[in-house]
Amino acid sequence: MTDPVRLSKRVAELVGCSRADAERYIENGWVRVDGEVVEAPQHPVTDERVELDPDAVLEAPEPATVLLHKPAGFDAFDGGDPAAALVTPGTRWEGDASGVRLLKRHFVRLTPLVPLEAEASGLIVLTQDGRVWRRLTEDAAQIEQEYVVEVAGDIAPYGLRRLNHGLRYQGRELAPCKVSWQNEIRLRFALKDVRPGQIQDMCAQVGLKVVAMRRLRIGKVSLAKMPPGEWRYLPVGDRF
Repeated sequence: MTDPVRLSKRVAELVGCSRADAERYIENGWVRVDGEVVEAPQHPVTDERVELDPDAVLEAPEPATVLLHKPAGFDAFDGGDPAAALVTPGTRWEGDASGVRLLKRHFVRLTPLVPLEAEASGLIVLTQDGRVWRRLTEDAAQIEQEYVVEVAGDIAPYGLRRLNHGLRYQGRELAPCKVSWQNEIRLRFALKDVRPGQIQDMCAQVGLKVVAMRRLRIGKVSLAKMPPGEWRYLPVGDRF
């Protein structure tokens, strides 16, 4: 048995590349040790079989952005039941067509963005990408969100008109938005700069009680047909 060496050293010898390039191959999931992908350049190896994927390319590591269908009852941000805990390799949606290869490093330091109440379900965003973070924080007031809201009760006269324009929340006049009936018990909201609790308060002002709420879209990115508790990657190049 030979003495252990760093995996990056073994890959550099195997491929005939620099140690830095070997580390990039490893970190991007192109290297297998005895058939298992290893993403840590410092991983010690001795006599194990080390292989470089024949499709391997030298590319800069891309930070991941994850789109999760948060079930009701989970906390989007802080709380005892964080939705981020649902993002695991086993809960990736089989319909994910992003083309992004799953890597272990995609599951660390994911920052949740765009608040969503614990009792609501629907699309939430978790990211490692500073560009996405800036877009969804600095430009949040300009990004439209879409919700379907199940309600109970009898709407007040001119209530639908008031939901579209004419209500206030937390002391400020709300900007015009788009609210329409989807069916007899469901309203569809499309609005910008929405605050936690705002939609429930808007409904209460016109005599309706929110029974359930699901966020369908943030900007140009939609929930699609992804089941609750599952996630997909934001494809490279897609924008909110």
